[in-house]
Amino acid sequence: MSAEVVLITSKDDDPTILADAVRGEVDGLLEGDDRALALEDLGGEDLTVGAIVDACQTPPFLSQRRVIVVRDAGRFSGEDLQPLLDYLEVPLPTTALLLVGGGGKLSTKLVNAVKRHGRVVDATVPTGKGRTGWVTGQVKDSGVQLDSAATKRLQEHLGEDVGRLPRLLDALAASYGPASRVGVDELEPFLGEAGGVAPWDLTDAIDRGDTAGSLLALRRMMSAGERHALAVLGTLHRHYGAMLRLDGAAVGSDDDAAALVGMAPFPASKVRKTGRRIGSAGVARAVTLLADADLDLRGLKDWPDGLVMEVLVARLSRLSRVHQ
Repeated sequence: MSAEVVLITSKDDDPTILADAVRGEVDGLLEGDDRALALEDLGGEDLTVGAIVDACQTPPFLSQRRVIVVRDAGRFSGEDLQPLLDYLEVPLPTTALLLVGGGGKLSTKLVNAVKRHGRVVDATVPTGKGRTGWVTGQVKDSGVQLDSAATKRLQEHLGEDVGRLPRLLDALAASYGPASRVGVDELEPFLGEAGGVAPWDLTDAIDRGDTAGSLLALRRMMSAGERHALAVLGTLHRHYGAMLRLDGAAVGSDDDAAALVGMAPFPASKVRKTGRRIGSAGVARAVTLLADADLDLRGLKDWPDGLVMEVLVARLSRLSRVHQ
């Protein structure tokens, strides 16, 4: 048996996703040992690096090894971490150390030390098309057999709120059995409130002229996604602001458009296409609608923020539909 050190990181620090990753790593590190005897979970505001090192240097009792879990490893600076970095150079063979991100930016010294002596696990949930593969993989690993329609329904419903996925899969496995095949009808009672959606779900629906889809995306962004109306307005400002910059510019390709507006080529191509379709007059009208909504949100009109945004989104989507 040899010492192990693992660092779990996540760019979004989603606590549910991190907790699920920790659970999987702990199960593997225990290697069948009794959790009550082998596992020590360290956290809290009073935790010191010295206490972590002391725990790591303590031999196991009535188990093959000790598994030490340290939460919010980002709270410690590189200088504070020096005793732990020294320990990692000569670790106790019977200790497995699991460090979990969160609590602040992880020290580069710590990340590099773990890479030299162990492994780093990235628990960040991918975006875009990568998220579809991630959800499918999570479903497969859970043992619950969702058919294709149920998997699609699950992903659409969760949107950006993928932190709910592990617990939802656990509930399905507990209710129907880990090997049961689950369809949309069996899935539906477990879904609850729809999760938030990404900003491009809103702008894509508006660009299509899909008023119903635009309003649904808006409501999910502002309710489940907890985005303030001004934050959503900022997304729309960037979208139509890019169209305004491209309007009349000598742009010959999507790469040229991306360079001009400071976007990746794919979203720049969508902005460019919509701007050309609605024309200069349409872009100018959209910018005017955004300016009016901005003033209304700041008190010019005595309307709830949600109503201001719904009227704005409906008008923008109608503008795209007229120029189809």
